[in-house]
Amino acid sequence: MVAASRDALLKLLEPEVLALGYELTDIEVRLGNGRGLLRLYIDSPNGIGLQDCEKVSRQASAILDVEDPIPDDYNLEVSSPGMNRKLVKPAHFEQFAGRIVKVKLHRLVNGRRNVKGVLIGLDGDEILVREDEEDIRLPLADVDVARVVPE
Repeated sequence: MVAASRDALLKLLEPEVLALGYELTDIEVRLGNGRGLLRLYIDSPNGIGLQDCEKVSRQASAILDVEDPIPDDYNLEVSSPGMNRKLVKPAHFEQFAGRIVKVKLHRLVNGRRNVKGVLIGLDGDEILVREDEEDIRLPLADVDVARVVPE
């Protein structure tokens, strides 16, 4: 049996996490070399504490035990996105408008691979970042990693 993809795991776990009252902001999957890792990042308007992580961990563990999408050994971890959270979903680029972000791109866009500035938001399939009084359009499909810079 082949391990489920990141997208398949999101599809499996996201409705359950939402039903508990949390947003599943991201999933990190590292499998192979004996012991793998499945890390879920959750958030809520009230923030995330240890009890929230434990609650989601119990639910996710039960689902993963029944569905068995990962045949190898792995550790399940549940965490908050943290202060330098990754922006993964299109809605995140609207939610964190006005914050300073660092964006790393898969390829050069306008001769650059890294941009740091104030996130303006999302315009169709592009994110807008203001850097030194210049608005820069970055195709969402070219974003490798976008993170909020802690203040």
